[in-house]
Amino acid sequence: MVKEQGIGTSHAKIILMGEHSVVYGQPAIALPLPSVKLTVTMTPTHQGQTVDSRYFSGDWHALPPVMQGVRKLIAALVDHFNGQDDPWKMQIDSQLPAERGMGSSAATAVAIVRAFFDYYEQPLGRPELLALADVEEQITHRSPSGLDAATVSSKTPLYYVKGHAGTAIPMNLQATMVIADTGVKGATKEAIMAVQDLLAHDHDRAQEHIDHLGRLVVASRTFLAQDEVFKLGTTLNAAQQDLRALQVSDDQLDHLIDVAIENGALGAKLTGGGRGGCMFAITRTALGARRLSGILKDNGARQTWIQPLDTSRGED
Repeated sequence: MVKEQGIGTSHAKIILMGEHSVVYGQPAIALPLPSVKLTVTMTPTHQGQTVDSRYFSGDWHALPPVMQGVRKLIAALVDHFNGQDDPWKMQIDSQLPAERGMGSSAATAVAIVRAFFDYYEQPLGRPELLALADVEEQITHRSPSGLDAATVSSKTPLYYVKGHAGTAIPMNLQATMVIADTGVKGATKEAIMAVQDLLAHDHDRAQEHIDHLGRLVVASRTFLAQDEVFKLGTTLNAAQQDLRALQVSDDQLDHLIDVAIENGALGAKLTGGGRGGCMFAITRTALGARRLSGILKDNGARQTWIQPLDTSRGED
């Protein structure tokens, strides 16, 4: 039995702190962005099983190579529900930019899983949700940590150490975040290689920055919980200096970060793999965030998002 409409939702995420250093055993904090949404809607049709998204429209079997993770996930879900002969249309509506470090592929996977279970009116536990989302992530990101899927399906920030499950951490922060897209696709592979090269040729200096990033993450965990927004801002700025020293930032990221600081941001840094992608800044007030958003656009940001941080919610 299916519903007249099955709906699954998710949202974006960013790495608050710990990019690159997390690869070398240091902790990281990932932050959900509930205001940047992705929705998958499934409705019954007379024939066929089709997907309609900004990248592809047609039979899901014909999804392009860039969406093979989605194709494998849909195949697994169709098998799970013995739905090979059930005609439906899947509409994917996403506010997330692709290849910007905001969790687009994981958010798509989570919303598709939720939509299928809603459509077939079956209960869905969190372990099963994450296991099924991992079917897509294994194709798209090879050996994913699971952090993206965990964060885009949660309202709670996660503290993560490589090789361990993410731990939900409390957040009580009276502040607002502005995220800005440089308009340049992130070059994660090149950034990772830059860090590896620095470790090979100037190991002690590179390791010092990696260890320092780890200490900043530990401190930030406390600042998030205790509304130490000014200390958090200072810590974000310090993390950006480490990331610049590790050669994973670039001119456009540096430009937008400098503009944010010059225009009242309490702290700003890149997020994700670097060498393009997105940066973010925090302000004390929502009004300050809206003002800063306009300034960043005037200075070359392709797109901006505003995320209030003044709520402390449990997982959905």
